Amino acid sequence: MPSSKNDPSGAKNRVQTGRDFEKVAAHFFENSGFRILEYNWHDGPREIDLIIQRNDLIVFVEVKSSSTGKFGHPVERVNKRKKDNLAQAAQRYLIDNNIHGCDLRFDVVTFINGQLEHFPNAFSVEE
Repeated sequence: MPSSKNDPSGAKNRVQTGRDFEKVAAHFFENSGFRILEYNWHDGPREIDLIIQRNDLIVFVEVKSSSTGKFGHPVERVNKRKKDNLAQAAQRYLIDNNIHGCDLRFDVVTFINGQLEHFPNAFSVEE
């Protein structure tokens, strides 16, 4: 890991921590019978942290973390703009991969002090 003097903002450490939590979330889903289709899938500036599948269900997962939770629960940071971006990226993923006829779901996985919490069907595209 880079020292704080090389990266005063801590951005590289936050990115690495985010990637580490995404890996933990992926293992959580694999242990629940899901197959990981994509890690950090990008559609231009939009990103989906995990895309997973079990049978005919495809789930788009946003992973959020907080070291303390004192500034609110991480799930609260999935605001309307983020939901819209996730929905648009999910639509592009489905089109690019010619996927039709599957059930779709948007989940959020949060970590506070390293503790995983899963919010299945956290929001719908209609919101």
